[in-house]
Amino acid sequence: MTTHRSISTAGLFADGPRLLKAALRLDSVITGVNGLAYLALAGPLEDLLGLHAGPARAIGAFLVAYALAVWAVSMPARVRRLAATAVIEMNVLWAVLSALAVITGWLDLNAAGAVWTVLQAAVVAGFAALQYTGLRRSR
Repeated sequence: MTTHRSISTAGLFADGPRLLKAALRLDSVITGVNGLAYLALAGPLEDLLGLHAGPARAIGAFLVAYALAVWAVSMPARVRRLAATAVIEMNVLWAVLSALAVITGWLDLNAAGAVWTVLQAAVVAGFAALQYTGLRRSR
C-alpha cells in the first residue's frame, strides 16, 4: 500500500515545526526583498514615503542582514526554540517601534509613509504571531 503525505494548509497549521519553519522562511524572504528595495530605491522612496535616503539605506541594510539571520534560524532540521523566540521578539519590537515612529513623527514620514509603515508593522506582527503559533505547537 502506498501512502502519500499531502501538503495542505490545514496540515501546515496543524504541524508546529513545519509552520514555524515556513513562517520563518516567509519572513526571511519578504524581509529580504523589502530590505533590497530600501537599498535600491532609497531616492524614489524619499519622494514617495518621505523617508530620507540615508535612513532608508540603513533600514535596508539592517533588513537584509536580519533576513539572512532569520533564514539561518530556519535551517536546522529542528528549529532551536531560543533562536525562534529571539526572532519573534525582534518582530514584535519592530512592529512596536514602527508604530512609535509614526505616532511620534520620528522618521518625518508623509501620509503615504505613515500608512506604509503601519501596514509593514502589521505584516511583521503577523509573522510573529505565525511563528509563535508554530513554536507553541512544536512542544
